[in-house]
Amino acid sequence: MKTIVYFSIGLLFGITMFMSEAASWFRIYEMFQFQAFHMYGIIGSALFCGAIITYVLKKFSPKDVLEGQPIVIADKAPGWKRYLYGGILFGCGWAIAGACPGPMFTLLGAGFYPILLVIFSATVGTFFYGLLQDKLPH
Repeated sequence: MKTIVYFSIGLLFGITMFMSEAASWFRIYEMFQFQAFHMYGIIGSALFCGAIITYVLKKFSPKDVLEGQPIVIADKAPGWKRYLYGGILFGCGWAIAGACPGPMFTLLGAGFYPILLVIFSATVGTFFYGLLQDKLPH
């Protein structure tokens, strides 16, 4: 049952990404060139909704629907450098590949098979991060 729920949520997410053009390389290119507001509007509305949802989850401590476990949001770790370095690295990868992790799979589902190289590279990068994690500043 959980698999069907998760698959349905992922499918809805992918359709939303594709229909809103958030997975469009052209829209991402426009964003990094500061030529259009489209992607900034999507990201800004996601931040706004995420902030409200996080506030509600922290205030009312609801339980998840599938297992009835309490939803707990951990406090942020102190420091800002890791966010700066991570953001720069993430942004560079996004600019080079033309996709961040969500749209990568949306593009694959839409039939853009060259994205397989990006997905493979992201998987290898994640593997190496796992190997080096204890040697990196956190």
